[in-house]
Amino acid sequence: MIGIAREVGALILEYFHQGLKIEYKGDADLVTAADRASETLIRKRIAEQFPAHDVLGEEQGLNDRGAEYRWYVDPLDGTTNFAHGYPVFCVSMALERRTGADAKRIAGVVYDPTRDELFTAEQGKGAHLNGKPIRVSKIAHLKECLVATGFPSHKRHKNPNIFFYHQITLRTHGVRRAGSAALDLCCVACGRFDGFWEFNLNPWDTAAGVLIVEEAGGSVTRFDGSGFQLDSRETLASNGLVHDALLAEFKQIFEGRELEALPDPRTYQRS
Repeated sequence: MIGIAREVGALILEYFHQGLKIEYKGDADLVTAADRASETLIRKRIAEQFPAHDVLGEEQGLNDRGAEYRWYVDPLDGTTNFAHGYPVFCVSMALERRTGADAKRIAGVVYDPTRDELFTAEQGKGAHLNGKPIRVSKIAHLKECLVATGFPSHKRHKNPNIFFYHQITLRTHGVRRAGSAALDLCCVACGRFDGFWEFNLNPWDTAAGVLIVEEAGGSVTRFDGSGFQLDSRETLASNGLVHDALLAEFKQIFEGRELEALPDPRTYQRS
């Protein structure tokens, strides 16, 4: 997995430095030649080394033969950043073992080629960044936390996350929106962020990053605290210490209680 991720990362950087043609899958859902080329390369390498494995990828969908092993592949997470020349994007891959009704992710890799940062995790063996063990942060108070979130590239007017962004910004040290869910999850795993949440992510967005967070000692659930599944439309990851506090804030937001009003811009003054 590491070898494939590094090879694909190098390919993506070639496209990044050359410039490329942008196409649109929806009103604001970008796709580039780099997305397609990188997924094609990933699938080729998997087929060469693991011909019996199934693959679910963002660009080419699911190759489902009912195999014991399934890969979840995001060949370029952060396409919008990539297309605009903003160097925050990555390759994300996870491997799942499926036995009957049971399915467990057993390995995950997220590679950021612009920083040459390789995040890895193997079930039961911890998480690593460039070969060194990583752990989640030890911050226990929400007001001291730096957290992250993301917004959809399309149908933003139907997404409620702006309300969560507003409230959580007021309750924490700050909220970052970098544009790559896989990297945001890895930043939770290595302690750069203390939490991350997002609506409506896909399995290829979260499969590797969630495993890396869990193996680094963090917690991942839905917004009501129930167990996270790959088909979950809600993703909340944290260092575990502030998880209950975030869940409590989310509950109040959903119920519309104790929401802070927006200040009048005509009377607002910088302190």
